[in-house]
Order: sequence, then C-alpha cells, then structure tokens
Amino acid sequence: MSTLLLAVPALLLTILAPLPAAAADPSPVPLPSLHATTTQVASGLRRPTALVAPDDGTDRLFVTEKSGRIRVYHPDTGLASAPLLDITPAVDESGNERGLLGIALPPDFADSQDLYLAYTALPDGAVTLARYRLDEARLEPLLSQPHAEFNNHNGGQLAFGPDGNLYWSIGDGGGSGDPFRSGQRLDTLLGKILRIDVSRACAPLAYCVPDDNPFVGTAGARPEIWLYGLRNPWRFSFDRADGSLWIGDVGQGHWEEVDHLPAGQGGLNLGWSCYEGLEKFEGGDCAPGGQYTAPVFSYSPYTGGCSVIGGHVYRGREYADLVGGVYIATDYCSSTVWALRPDGRGGYEQAEIGGMPTQVTSVGTTVDGEFYVVNDLPGGLHRVSFSREEPACRVDRAVTSWGTGTTVDLTVTNTGDAPVSGWTLEFPLAFGQTVVSDWNTELTQLSNTISAAAAPHNTTIAPGASVTLGYLAEHTGDASPPPRFTLNGDACAVGR
Repeated sequence: MSTLLLAVPALLLTILAPLPAAAADPSPVPLPSLHATTTQVASGLRRPTALVAPDDGTDRLFVTEKSGRIRVYHPDTGLASAPLLDITPAVDESGNERGLLGIALPPDFADSQDLYLAYTALPDGAVTLARYRLDEARLEPLLSQPHAEFNNHNGGQLAFGPDGNLYWSIGDGGGSGDPFRSGQRLDTLLGKILRIDVSRACAPLAYCVPDDNPFVGTAGARPEIWLYGLRNPWRFSFDRADGSLWIGDVGQGHWEEVDHLPAGQGGLNLGWSCYEGLEKFEGGDCAPGGQYTAPVFSYSPYTGGCSVIGGHVYRGREYADLVGGVYIATDYCSSTVWALRPDGRGGYEQAEIGGMPTQVTSVGTTVDGEFYVVNDLPGGLHRVSFSREEPACRVDRAVTSWGTGTTVDLTVTNTGDAPVSGWTLEFPLAFGQTVVSDWNTELTQLSNTISAAAAPHNTTIAPGASVTLGYLAEHTGDASPPPRFTLNGDACAVGR
C-alpha cells in the first residue's frame, strides 16, 4: 500500500474505455441516504490482514495476522486465544507490506479441511501461494514469484471464483513507478491477477492452468495470467449475484481506483503503468495502439485517502432492502466508506456514506453475506451495520456546456432542522475539468477535488433556505456535472 502524496500535473486526455455497467437493482435507496457504522467485537489482533468465513455450519471467522498466524472468532465466544494455525517460521514479515496477506477456503472446505494462503516467504520475500491441510498441519507451497528487490506491492488477495478456480493478485514488484515494467509484461506474474485450478495437479506443476485462460499458448506469456496492468490489487471480490469482479487497485499517489469487470472476462489490460486511474502516467510503459480498460471509480489523495481497500457487493439479508447490490469499499487513511452502484445507464452512482475504524486493511463477509472489517493498528475486528438517514442537504445542478467549456450553477438547500454555518461544500470534477472562475464561494481545486467554502455574504444557510454558487470550467471532453457532494462532511442528496 502506498501513502505517497504528490502534486497533480495538468490532466491529460485519455483513450481508456470503461466496460458497460450491469443493470441497477430495482427500486434502490438513494446512496446519500445510506449510512454505514461499525461496532468493535474483538481486540487483541496483531496486524490483521484478511478475514474469511468457513461454510461449515460453525459461524466462525478466520482472521490472518501479518506474522503468519490465523485466529478464530465466534460471535458467541469471541476471539480464541490459541491460533488455528501458525506458519510464522515460513513467513517473511519484514517491512510494512510483507507477511501473511491472504486466505481463501475452497467450496469443499467442510470436507477437505484445506486452506489456501498467500504470503511472502523466507528467506527472500518471494510471494507464495500454499495449501495448508488442517487435518495434517502441513503447508504445501504451490506457486511462487520472486519479489526480492522491494518489500512493497505484494498484492495478496485470494478468492475462489464462481467457476471454482482460484484467483490470486500480485503487485508490480514494488518501488515507485513500476521500475521493472511488470504491469505491461506478460512474462512475469508481477502486476497481475492469476487464475489457476488447485483441485488437481498437472505435473510438473502442483496445480493446473485452465485451458481457457487468455494467454494459454501465447509465446513468452505466463499462462496463469488472467488480468494484467495492475499496480497493487490489494483486495478484489466476486459479486455473489452475477459473478462480476470488483478490484481495488492502490495508486501511485495521484489516483486510487476501483475496476468492475464482467464475469469470465479475462485477458484485459487495466492500464498500469501507462495509466494511473484515468490519467496518463508520466514515464509509464505505453505500447503503441494499446487497449486499456478504464476504472469505474477513482479518487484523489486530496480526499484524505492513500490506499483503496476493495470490499464487496452487499448480498446479505439483514440490510438487503437498504444496500442490496451496493459495492462497499474504504481507504486505509481516510476511512471513508465508498458506496458504488451501477445506474443501469452504463455509469455508476457514488456516495460517501460514513466512516470505518482507522486503518482498515480488509473487508470480509460471513457465510450469509454480512460485513466485517479488520483494522491494522490497534488490531480489531468490527461488525458493519447500515441504516437509512435522510440527508440534511440537497444540491441541484444547472449545467450549460459548449466546445471545451462548461458552467455549473449549484443550489445548496438546507433540508435539515438546524442552521448550517461556516459551510464547506466538497465535490469531485469529472476527469479533465479545470475550474477557470467561480462565484458566490471561495473555491479551491486540488486535482479533481473541489472545496467550495462559504463567502462572507452567505456564510449561514437557515433550515429550508438555499444558497447558490457556481463555476466556469474548461474540459477535455467530459462536461458532466459533479456526481456527489458533501456539506461539512455529510453526504447531500443530488437533485436535477
């Protein structure tokens, strides 16, 4: 994970094409009306990195710790003192990002008692996939990728897909700016998501490569590769309903991104290091005529974020009427809860809907689809809850666009029952937009993040009252208005 913050250069026109979004869930609750909170249920974890729920009728959660232990939590008895297993003699946990990083349980776990683990191995930090047989207390390394030069960008997510294959993410090898050009190379597993069949072996491999992997038979390419062009895909997940893949890819310092890909769509190039988010990466590796798949959501570190923590689409029962079909993610530094949902028109609704505990490293689900998170320091396990809280503000937008310019007039209405004083309205601009002038506000642009503070003559918004403000912007092709707003940190409803 990266916490580097850099000044953002002039935004560049891109040629990335996002994939079509899936249809929206019927009668959705507006995203700004959602509110996420957490309740701590366990403490005493030592730098937890991931969590998973065994489908064996026990209601347990398994939590990995960076050093190489797996702890067990049960909602009735809490966190067990004795670990389920301990592979610390095999794990290199030097540096902030090395250690036991990921865990996945096969569909037949209740019978097989097999776990799959991703970790950085001694003596040289090689990123390693292994099977651990609980009934035999035996660790079986299956696949390893050298990763000695830098200790960061190890990836580490493991998940079984709807096709029964195991998917594994590996970062680009670390350092700054993809020094090995790993993202765009097909002869290395660095900067990739892999897809392999661990239910059998194809000698001399301890696993099999599915015949329909996209680079099987491609000269010089590793056949295990499913997706490429990734920087550090720390967490990804499959939607239980449609099998689509959501990826949180940690950025260099300008952009954090979320990718959403249709089920079974392998072979795509996610852009790194030609692109970071939607922006051309200075000094990056760009092939002539390259085709890149754009993220569906990106945000700048000027939001307070530093490392996106990819989550899951909520498919549980308890909050199905509120957040069914909504993708939830967070950020290691800002702790913002991001909510995304396909709008049925090829785009995505988005909102900030609350906060997580500090330094969340992973979002996991129970067998029934309810959400838990673990946080790095001080090392806790938290249950996630959702509620409906109607916003106390609404923003209406009036847009006039021409050529390479656009004017946006915003009407901010206080829909609450208390005055709002000394207000600040924050919102993102579409990529490639730059504010030229503004009115009725003190406006600041950092990257695509806008902070519009009250002017001396409109500093208070009474209940039921409104203020107007606006700006003139240049654009490079996308003249769309801001998709989300917060007023003094609280999400606003978005009107016309």
